[in-house]
Amino acid sequence: MSKKRQKPFNSTGKESRLVFTVEERADPALEIPIKKAEKAADKLEKAQENIPKKKTLVSHRTVNAETGKNTVRLYFEEVDKPKPPSKLAYNIKSIPQRELLSQVHKEIRKNEQDNVGLEASHKTEEGAEFVTRRVKSAYRGHKLKPYLQLDKAEKATIKADVNFLYQKSMKDSPHLSSNPLSRWQQKRMIKKNYLSTRYGKEANTIHQATTTSKKAATTVAGVTDKLMQFIGSHHKGLFILLSIAAVVIILMSTISSFSLMLEGGLQSIVGTSFTSEDENIVAVDDNYEELERVLQARINNIESEYAGYDEYQYHLDEIGHNPFTLASYLTAKLQVYKESEVQSELRALFDEQYTLTTREEVQVRYRTETRTDTWTDEEGNTHRDTYTVEVPYDYYILHITLKNKDISILADSNLTAEQYEMFGVYMQTQGNKPYLFEGSIYAPNKGEYTDYDIPPNALTDPDFAALMNEAGKYLGYPYVWGGSSPSTSFDCSGFVCWVLNQSGVYPMSRTTAQGIFNQCTIIPPNEAGPGDIIFFTGTYASGSAVSHVGIYVGNGMMIHCGNPIQYASVNNAYWTQHFYAYGRLN
Repeated sequence: MSKKRQKPFNSTGKESRLVFTVEERADPALEIPIKKAEKAADKLEKAQENIPKKKTLVSHRTVNAETGKNTVRLYFEEVDKPKPPSKLAYNIKSIPQRELLSQVHKEIRKNEQDNVGLEASHKTEEGAEFVTRRVKSAYRGHKLKPYLQLDKAEKATIKADVNFLYQKSMKDSPHLSSNPLSRWQQKRMIKKNYLSTRYGKEANTIHQATTTSKKAATTVAGVTDKLMQFIGSHHKGLFILLSIAAVVIILMSTISSFSLMLEGGLQSIVGTSFTSEDENIVAVDDNYEELERVLQARINNIESEYAGYDEYQYHLDEIGHNPFTLASYLTAKLQVYKESEVQSELRALFDEQYTLTTREEVQVRYRTETRTDTWTDEEGNTHRDTYTVEVPYDYYILHITLKNKDISILADSNLTAEQYEMFGVYMQTQGNKPYLFEGSIYAPNKGEYTDYDIPPNALTDPDFAALMNEAGKYLGYPYVWGGSSPSTSFDCSGFVCWVLNQSGVYPMSRTTAQGIFNQCTIIPPNEAGPGDIIFFTGTYASGSAVSHVGIYVGNGMMIHCGNPIQYASVNNAYWTQHFYAYGRLN
């Protein structure tokens, strides 16, 4: 008997896969059914792992046999999150609200014919309600997706297992497959007994399932033989009835499927897409970038605007934003927007995101001055004594501070609960328009991503191996502006800082891409090796020479926080265009 695999349980806690004997695996007639059953079971286990998890506090009580004392230990246990309410349940729950809105719209329509402005406003409101309903429905569908996939995988597993048991039964008892109807009845009975075994109190084993399948096939054989005799004598009438029934079923199924497909497609597309015109979305993002460029120009001009200081100290967050975040925010809040109509909203959002302040500090410092005293002695001789003194003076420092509060953080406080749900959907789907900002580091990868296998000889370096062991934990994590830990995810510099620090290779505190560059020794590209740092410039309006950073892994590949964290070739056109330097931390 082959060994059982790990995690062989379905959603009911029963084992989710059949176990096959060596003899069954060696039988050519059963080879394909076994492969299908095992493939279906693999998918079922994967679907089960994808179910969202939550941690619950569990207590475990033990009794000391010698003292008789009870000991209670608390620990967290990871369990599946319960399935959210279905779309049908949600729709039933919202029927009264929809009926009320319907009555309101009906009353408005009675008066809108005589008022063009009222009619236009009403049409806009109805459109907004339609989009909102579709977005909320799509969001619920997203939350239900892993549970629906689990149901689908479980059904496929049942089908594959029943097919194997049927083929096994027919092989062991070939005399039972006397006619098509008999075989159909036998398969139904096998499925019934299989489901009883799978979801009943008995343990699910291949021998029990096979045994019950044999009994089912034997029981039904006699009944079906008699039935076939009756069909033989009335075959013409039965054929006509079955033909009519088949046509009716096909028509009903076609109409129903088309309706569901149309509704589901509309719901998915409308509910997760940016609703503004592409040119408006891109133009508005260009407007926001222009505000950022003006801000950068002002920072560059600080020393002229505040002239006369002895020292200028800059404490600057990076300047930049994810264009998809801006589009998601505006779509969730305004639904449809045009460049000419959104300028005040952009200005307000920009003023919330960026805060530029200056602070004067006056320090009392001392400088050494040389002084000379002249005096005349009693004989009329003139003398000069030279000496040094420490003289206090005021030293003026101007501190320039820029804080960047990312748009995704502002969305949580500026949007209503419903709008924030919509914002999350748009961020995940990128408004179904990933092409809008092609070339940006925030855009989906267009083919350069490779699931790279690092050469084993490179991993013989313990420092580099430690780096890759830590970095590899976060492959697939999304890009989050300002993110610097697994709990928030990462941006490019946050990822590199975390990996360097947590791997123990280099004590790197949180800093920007420029800050990492400032701690490196610059090396020629032909000397770069696994574990060195690679820097890029001009990937966005960063306000500094270095705007992006990654860890070089050799052979023209790097691991970096793009969107998501991934391996990428440094030799493609985009990264070659923006390459700045290689650096080495000593």
